[in-house]
Amino acid sequence: MWSLLIILVTVFGVLGVAAISTMLERRLLGFFQDRPGPNRVGPFGLLQVMADAVKMLFKQDWIPPFADKPVFLLAPVIGFLAVLLSFAVVPVTTTWSVAGTLNVGLLFVFGMMGLAVYSVVLAGWASNNKFALLGGMRAAAQMLSYEVFMGLSLMGVVMTAGSFSMNDIVEAQSKVWFIVPQILGAVVFLLAGIAETHRLPFDLPEGENELGAGFHTEYSGMKFGMFFLAEYAGVALISCLITTLYLGGWRGPLLPPAAWFILKAGFLICFFILLRAALPRPRYDQLMSLGWKVLLPLSLLNTVVTGAILLLRASA
Repeated sequence: MWSLLIILVTVFGVLGVAAISTMLERRLLGFFQDRPGPNRVGPFGLLQVMADAVKMLFKQDWIPPFADKPVFLLAPVIGFLAVLLSFAVVPVTTTWSVAGTLNVGLLFVFGMMGLAVYSVVLAGWASNNKFALLGGMRAAAQMLSYEVFMGLSLMGVVMTAGSFSMNDIVEAQSKVWFIVPQILGAVVFLLAGIAETHRLPFDLPEGENELGAGFHTEYSGMKFGMFFLAEYAGVALISCLITTLYLGGWRGPLLPPAAWFILKAGFLICFFILLRAALPRPRYDQLMSLGWKVLLPLSLLNTVVTGAILLLRASA
């Protein structure tokens, strides 16, 4: 019963965070850009999330006659489930996680992220729309490329902790958070996480200026809503991963462990929103050049330096 409770709370917690993030983003963007933001539905606009949910549930659920219907319907489900399953190995506290003790937890997360690529590619292809297809191809190249840098950036953390288990990585930060010795890896991981979730300024697969809405151009109703929720759940996932891998997870003085985890992850979600308000979108070639010409050498350098330091310590 305890395991079932953890699973249910985790699932509905992720859904709640994704929904609330849509409201939080618009309020913070309004604050950053000196405008009110949503303030018409409910006190201070707090019921805007409910209004959005009602709108998407009752909006016409239209499927283009030229689309590949089975794949068209399956694509948003794959993306949302891949993100949701990734939360299974994220430990909120020592006792609260679905599978935080899994000894290959980090590899499981990367496996799920790899499956998420299929969602956007299949959505673009099944739509039978040239703009959607271009968005899907952009997403495939971007997500697969930045998964390489994301994985390499974590090699320093894995070598230092000596484990792929998320719980073991948090326990290894009892003396110092990995953000200090692994600052270079943390920066690379953050940039790769932004590209992986295709959030501004790296939202080239959706590029409204040139692609309309990219891979989800033909989607409406709750199918679009699943893509929408998957994006915000992805932001929450990357924030939770950075919290776990670099910011000591649930560790902190005075406050309960769960409170520290929520505060750290919440701060990172707000940082993602700030990036959307502050930075312009680069060209696609600039995005790919940043990855292969800058982030790849930096992540390799971080891995080599970390390995050298650990070998020196072991031989001392």
